[in-house]
Amino acid sequence: MPPANPHVALFVTCLIDLFRPSAAFAAVKLLQDAGCRVSVPELQTCCGQPAYNSGDKAGAAALAAQTIRHLMEYDYVVIPSGSCAAMIKHHYPPLLADDAARAVAEKTFELTQFLHDVMRYRPAVKTDEKLTYLDSCSGLRELGIQAQPRALLQSPILENDDAESCCGFGGTFCVKYTDVSTAIADKKLNKFAATGAALVTGGDLGCLMHLAGRAARRGMALQFRHVAEVLAGDMDIPAIAGGDK
Repeated sequence: MPPANPHVALFVTCLIDLFRPSAAFAAVKLLQDAGCRVSVPELQTCCGQPAYNSGDKAGAAALAAQTIRHLMEYDYVVIPSGSCAAMIKHHYPPLLADDAARAVAEKTFELTQFLHDVMRYRPAVKTDEKLTYLDSCSGLRELGIQAQPRALLQSPILENDDAESCCGFGGTFCVKYTDVSTAIADKKLNKFAATGAALVTGGDLGCLMHLAGRAARRGMALQFRHVAEVLAGDMDIPAIAGGDK
């Protein structure tokens, strides 16, 4: 059982900080409504995942050690991103091989995982949008996140028959292998469109931005929003890649 009024560090992530801060504000609202005290450590930076995935283990280790120093004091670390959460939870311990890394890893959770599995929280907001869910590779395969966001949304999910496949983002993969990445994205978008959904939501901003950008270039009517925004009822801001209202 979590402590009463647990003190949670929100690890915002680089993409949310730079491109979609509304997802961070929505995450803070959800965590506070669930009964948490929320802090956003001011000195947090990148978790080191891009360096780690590119083979720069020394650079990743330096960022990991810095991140751990800023997260040690909290009861939990919550991250609105499956990929960053998986980095801290599963890759920090072998990368640093020390007790501090293992301690932070043990108390680190992705946002929907934490709200559902730890806090047993059910948001008051329920959307009437016809929506489908984007399962990210990191969230699904490394963290086992699939049922949690669907339970929190409390809405019928228009599922597609290819839900467990990659969206084509893959961090630097989409830059190095543009043609392959675009083909994978198109396949994913066609599956989403076939469900009849108007809104695609998910827990990894990189995946959502990748698909939203491609959908915009194709002139598709699909909208994309981070799951924190949907759960918090923050639907007034423009959708990802949606431009100004």
